[in-house]
Amino acid sequence: MTPSALFTDFYELTMMAGYADAGLADAPATFDLFFRRPPEGVSVLVSAGQQLALDFLEALRFTDEDLAYLRTTPLPAAFVDSLADLRFTGDVHAVPEGTPVFANEPVLRVEAPLAQAQLVETALLNAICYSSLVASNAAEVRLAAGDRGVLEFGARRAHGPDGALSASRAAFVGGCDSTSNVEAGHRFGIPVSGTQAHAWVMAFPSELESFRAYATTFPDACVLLVDTYDTLGVGVPNAITVAREMRARGQRLQGIRLDSGDLSALATGAREQLDAAGFEEVQIVASGDLDARRVAELCRAGAPIDSFGVGTALVTAKQDPTISGVYKLAHLADVDVAKISSNPGKTTDPGRKQVWRTDDGDVIGLADEDRPGTPLLNQVMADGRRIADLPDLARIRAQAIESRGWLQARCPEEDLLRWPVRRSQRLDDLREAVLADMADGIRGEA
Repeated sequence: MTPSALFTDFYELTMMAGYADAGLADAPATFDLFFRRPPEGVSVLVSAGQQLALDFLEALRFTDEDLAYLRTTPLPAAFVDSLADLRFTGDVHAVPEGTPVFANEPVLRVEAPLAQAQLVETALLNAICYSSLVASNAAEVRLAAGDRGVLEFGARRAHGPDGALSASRAAFVGGCDSTSNVEAGHRFGIPVSGTQAHAWVMAFPSELESFRAYATTFPDACVLLVDTYDTLGVGVPNAITVAREMRARGQRLQGIRLDSGDLSALATGAREQLDAAGFEEVQIVASGDLDARRVAELCRAGAPIDSFGVGTALVTAKQDPTISGVYKLAHLADVDVAKISSNPGKTTDPGRKQVWRTDDGDVIGLADEDRPGTPLLNQVMADGRRIADLPDLARIRAQAIESRGWLQARCPEEDLLRWPVRRSQRLDDLREAVLADMADGIRGEA
């Protein structure tokens, strides 16, 4: 899953070659990775993917095969030869994975020789942005579902195998309880879950026989898909028949799954039939193109659904599949720098920064400031090597849910879009001075 050193945009390499010729390759540089705004339908971004980013940085090296390929490109031969010994030797400060973050707050601060810091831009943005996008959408589903279960099963609709793995991992960080992706379960220790497809039911002479067969194979984890033919007329009654047979054997039907139709009405009808038959403990799982908005609607309607399965809309971030993550130079060789844009939202903040979280808002300031609150950026890598073990994924997930609840309780009207974020006075003063100097330089050149 860790990409090779070639996982970069070609212009990163052309810039590196140019830096080498200009004598800038080893100039100490600081880059910030941050988001400009949350995607549509997301009230707060959940930062994720830091562990994937660090995996890439530690493993960064060009193989002989990589170098042979690069020699077929327009890159200067001497520059390509120099890449044989390249390793990432920088320092990295990162917001803990699973932390809610807001616009313009650095979630990663990379301090490294300019050429190295430039090379890794593509891979870092890919690792952090997609994972944060899925984790943020999962957090919205988790919030909408309340204390009901949330199961992720989007592997078949994800953007390639690596995308599916990243999505399953990020969805768990954001609050999903399990995944259907067995490889993700094995690799990341995420609980796996699953029932059966309509093909299972159709493979038997009758729905009832298919239910009986499944109950025989999985007597301790039997959830039956009841909407292949006629949900309330046949499917639920057949499930009740099997539930009675299982009870007679000292077993218990765990649940039924609804995957289509009017989920609220079907869940209500199924619950009535199950309760009337004495199976109040049998749970109802609902799936079928669900997202946070639809889950919230079902919960507000009082639909008696115990768990929600989310797939396509989650792993593709269907409502808004873009995230405004950027990676910008902020400091170079003892000079603070910023990008000026005619669009004020794209003008960046200069300097080596830190973010402090307090009970009444976040403050983006300079790293050497002494401020109240909890600093969010922690050093996780020194000289190209991790300096601390990251928590396991279950702990990251718990911290993500806890952190969001902490913010929600302190935010005006519990609306996280209204969480206050401001620059410190020192950062404001530095920004004003740097932008003024740059404007003077631009006018002077003109």
